[in-house]
Amino acid sequence: MAKKRPQTKAERPQLTDGEIPVVGAREPCPCGSGRRYKACHGRAAAHAATELVHRPFEGLPGEGDWVALRELVPAATVELHLKGGLPEGVPAVTLATVLPMAWPALRRDDGSVLLGLQNDTASGDISRDLADTLQRALTAEPGTPVQGRRAPAEGPRLQDLLDPEGAFEPVVHSGFEFWVPDPENATPEVSASLERANAAAIPTVKLAGVDAAYWCETPDKNHLRWVMPHPEEQLLDALARLHAAGRSSLGEGTRLVGSFRAHGLTVPVWDLPSGVTADDVEKPAAEFAERLAAALASDAPLTADERRARGGLTNRQVTLS
Repeated sequence: MAKKRPQTKAERPQLTDGEIPVVGAREPCPCGSGRRYKACHGRAAAHAATELVHRPFEGLPGEGDWVALRELVPAATVELHLKGGLPEGVPAVTLATVLPMAWPALRRDDGSVLLGLQNDTASGDISRDLADTLQRALTAEPGTPVQGRRAPAEGPRLQDLLDPEGAFEPVVHSGFEFWVPDPENATPEVSASLERANAAAIPTVKLAGVDAAYWCETPDKNHLRWVMPHPEEQLLDALARLHAAGRSSLGEGTRLVGSFRAHGLTVPVWDLPSGVTADDVEKPAAEFAERLAAALASDAPLTADERRARGGLTNRQVTLS
């Protein structure tokens, strides 16, 4: 019998880690190892997809407003400031709570970019997913939307792309007309999406006197939802002190009813009578902020009444993310 000749493998081009693209988890790894991507260079990507970043907006200007626009505010926009300025041909970059057809981003005909915030993300790090979408939008053809994808595990985060000194000043809108410069000439699909979004939008106003506090109107009652940057345990202690002392309301007929957890921050919520407007709570909110600062500064053990108040507040927490 003839001897079998040893088989030789064709040489594959060697790729560095930075040159290996992201592919499907069960596809062969582009590095040429012969293993599936998820068992080779996709391990880091798989880890990034499952590891939750609890405070994805930490370190960005206006962290509380980022959380509010992600979870609480229907229609709002913010001008974003990039490190090193805007690229040539991009006159503006604007963050929007949501975009038509739920697009992750849109490069407009004039070259400007709209980045959607309230989209599903492929990994546990919203900041990395948004940064990947933003980078692709900056180089997309004008007049085209940008589709979602899984961001590379080692890709930049928003904190790497945005100017840390840039102002973050949300503008709350009553509807979504900001989607299109000329609504009358919008496509039927965008017009239908605009109509549905406007019908579902809850009237919302950002308070001017305190940070990251948003009044909203619902059929039965109004609410104030206030994203606070303080550590959760310390904040709950402070709120319990005020609640037990009868000093946690924002005026007659209002009451602190609980809080949300969202992206690593706590969002106390007040019920307001239906006749109480955003202007009506500006002064009470500023006064509450002073009472809260004093309560946060206290390190005395909680009294029995304060512990009961804290337990009640804890039982009425809802986790949004």
